[in-house]
Amino acid sequence: MDTTVEQLAEARLVTAQDREVTVPATLRYTAADPLAVFVDFPAEAALHGEEVTWTFARTLLDQGLRAPAGHGDVQIWPYGRTRTVVEFHSPHGMALLLFPASVLRRFLVCTYEVVACGQEDVAGVVERGLSALFGGV
Repeated sequence: MDTTVEQLAEARLVTAQDREVTVPATLRYTAADPLAVFVDFPAEAALHGEEVTWTFARTLLDQGLRAPAGHGDVQIWPYGRTRTVVEFHSPHGMALLLFPASVLRRFLVCTYEVVACGQEDVAGVVERGLSALFGGV
């Protein structure tokens, strides 16, 4: 059974002028891809006017809620007691978003209710990935 968790979140995009602009986002997790979490942004919140989805490790979100985590395209760290920074890097630039930490924690707890930490079917993920990569060859 493929269970999906979705949670709406209101992030604050920090602009180059150090202003904060409200940006809607949807946090998403699916048991079919148990190692990942997704953050979906609607077209009106994206640079090129198209929906954007960022995918990163669920463990990165877990770690980033407690201490700075990540070294690549996604970095996460606590910002005071009530907010968490999620920084996205792409060839088009960088986006720095502030999320309510409580929203991210609640989402993470819901994902662990679907697939507990350490109970992810890693072999199944690898098999599906290889199948998609090689087209069933």
